[in-house]
Amino acid sequence: MRRKTRQISVGWVKVGGDAPIVVQSMTSTKTHQVEETLSQINRLAKAGCEIIRVAVPHREDLEALPDIVKNSPIPVIADIHFAPSYAFGSMEAGVHGIRINPGNIGKEEIVRDIVQEAKRKGVAIRIGVNSGSLEKDLLEKYGYPKAEALFESAMRWSEKFEKWGFYNFKVSIKGSDVLENIRANELFAQHTDIPLHIGITEAGMGLKGIVKSAVGIGILLYKGIGDTIRVSLTDDPEVEVETAYAILQSLGLRRRGIEIIACPTCGRIEVDLPKVVKEVEEKLKGLEKPLKVAIMGCVVNAIGEAREADLGLACGRGFAWLFKEGKPIKRVSEEEMVQALLEEVLNYDGKGKV
Repeated sequence: MRRKTRQISVGWVKVGGDAPIVVQSMTSTKTHQVEETLSQINRLAKAGCEIIRVAVPHREDLEALPDIVKNSPIPVIADIHFAPSYAFGSMEAGVHGIRINPGNIGKEEIVRDIVQEAKRKGVAIRIGVNSGSLEKDLLEKYGYPKAEALFESAMRWSEKFEKWGFYNFKVSIKGSDVLENIRANELFAQHTDIPLHIGITEAGMGLKGIVKSAVGIGILLYKGIGDTIRVSLTDDPEVEVETAYAILQSLGLRRRGIEIIACPTCGRIEVDLPKVVKEVEEKLKGLEKPLKVAIMGCVVNAIGEAREADLGLACGRGFAWLFKEGKPIKRVSEEEMVQALLEEVLNYDGKGKV
């Protein structure tokens, strides 16, 4: 059961409460390159990104924000580190949210002034707590950025924000150690109803980064923890979004586009299954229908698994049965089966299974 949290607003996107888990990402462009940044934001929005964060490390990035905010199809969060003036400038530029690590800002009175300005302007704040920005006293107390240290920092700043009368904020507690990350978020979730943004920071690239993120994020989501997610990969941000939806879909939390079920390779398979699956995936890429499509390679699993999908192929030697909502509708040759399946997908008018 998902943890009950209070709801906040990042621009027009609701986070927490009964809102669906929100998928976020961050641009990899230089923010001051407005055309390139907006182009990437539009691609990410098309891929399913619902909130975007942009880096603001330099004055020229700050000056680019008005154009970016005005033309972005999704709410924009300014990522601020070490320079409080950029937090105020970003809010003046019209951003929908700011991300700050209070441990990087330093003085409490400056953080308080940022919070009060956000309250005046209706801007959301994400409190960032991670292993690289812990306060000195907590590092001395715990010796290293263990879960309890991250939790104490998150609680410290959350309580201050609320004492200052500000509630439109979420918290992210991130580290590169999966188990410490999970523990820190569990501790925070047990003590507050504040929305949590979850992810594994510095997860890396390729398969290892995806697996590390899927394990950490997936365990938290399974425990009902998490209101927004970002899969932090050393890769194209669109891969982050695609991976985020794959994680959510695997847990039945959100569906976007076609979900393909395919059996593992083994000696029973009668067709070149990897080739068939790859061809179907490529041809269906970008299709928004929330369908479950099964492509099964032998008679052992084919009938049962294909029957559970909205549409499916149960392959034999030289032929396949095309299934629709659990019933075989057509026997097709191996040469015809991919095209036959694609036509059924495009013509499918059912609602799909949740």
